[in-house]
Amino acid sequence: MFGNLIRKSTRKSPVTSLETPSLDNRPFYFKATMILLGLFLLFDILVLLRDILVPICFAALIGILINPLTNRLILLKVPRPVAIILSILIAAIFVAAIVIFISSQLASFSELAPQFRERGAKLLQEAMNWIKSTFNVPIRKQQKMLDDALQNGQAYLGQTLSTLMGVLGVVVLLPIYTFLLLYYKPLLLRFFYDVIDDKHEGKVTEVLNESKSAVQSYIVGLLIETVIVAIMNSVALLLLGVKYAVLIGALGAILNLIPYIGGIIAITLPVLMAVITGDGSLTTPLLVIGSYLLIQFIDNNILVPKIVSSKVEVNAFASIVVVLLGGALWGVPGMFLSIPFIATCKIIFDRIEILQPWGRLLGTNMDDHFTLKVQEPTPDQDQVTEVQDASSMPTQTSA
Repeated sequence: MFGNLIRKSTRKSPVTSLETPSLDNRPFYFKATMILLGLFLLFDILVLLRDILVPICFAALIGILINPLTNRLILLKVPRPVAIILSILIAAIFVAAIVIFISSQLASFSELAPQFRERGAKLLQEAMNWIKSTFNVPIRKQQKMLDDALQNGQAYLGQTLSTLMGVLGVVVLLPIYTFLLLYYKPLLLRFFYDVIDDKHEGKVTEVLNESKSAVQSYIVGLLIETVIVAIMNSVALLLLGVKYAVLIGALGAILNLIPYIGGIIAITLPVLMAVITGDGSLTTPLLVIGSYLLIQFIDNNILVPKIVSSKVEVNAFASIVVVLLGGALWGVPGMFLSIPFIATCKIIFDRIEILQPWGRLLGTNMDDHFTLKVQEPTPDQDQVTEVQDASSMPTQTSA
């Protein structure tokens, strides 16, 4: 029945079809309005479906990452469902080992709680006295401002805990989504080929392969970069005598996964530890800042270009803008997902002729000598009129 409804009729319709103007012939204000309206609807849908799309996107990243292991197990005559489950278990064991290590370090962190409390109260009193003597702000007023800030912090802490419970729920759904995406991968690939014309089949294959390679290279590069940064952070803090150097170094490397913002947060942790547990001098905190800046320089100029950005060829300006947009839409998960998303978009833009200017805008290849084109001066309208009048006058012949 549905086939008869969908099947095209062979009879010619007596109604004459009207030719609609193509989009290129529309006025500019019409095209700009349609584009802005489409972007508004897209962003509104992304915000509305955040709780559904975020775990699916992370599951897709995990699936792309463990897909080579799954394929290898399938080649070894392991049934497809069993191969997918084994791959997910191996990834879960790896993540659990990291969580257990950090948890064991945090358990011994409670030994310094009394020292933190005493040292923190002393530093707070010194800061309040300095503010009173410098800016003439009474201590009572400062205490009131601090109490208001603590109340706001408690409300924010409640929101954070509720968000954490949501994250735990996502963690439970991630293995299920990952298994289903890997299991139905042939169905999804078939869908992409079905919706595209046969003449573009080669481009579809190229886009899918390069997108998979770019995402895999990005995630594996991030893991390698995280291990190297964790080792450098821990060694630097151990040499400077900062307590819990391994824990703080590992946390700093994990925070460094948040593009362009996590590095700033990672510097704050060892500096606070050096100030609270130190002897009151600023030498160790300044050395911590200097060592972390050196590590960030090595990371941004050596590790990221050589390890992470080998396949993701997106310029720094576009990366920062996309990361901020991802944070505004989906928070921290959006910031992490923004780079693989924009890398995939660039691969697609480079394969579609009408979108190639956007691909060049996102890329890193540019002509350093390209500048604003100089327009040749055109004659004034009065001069053109005079020349036309002079050419139209009859020529007089001399006797």
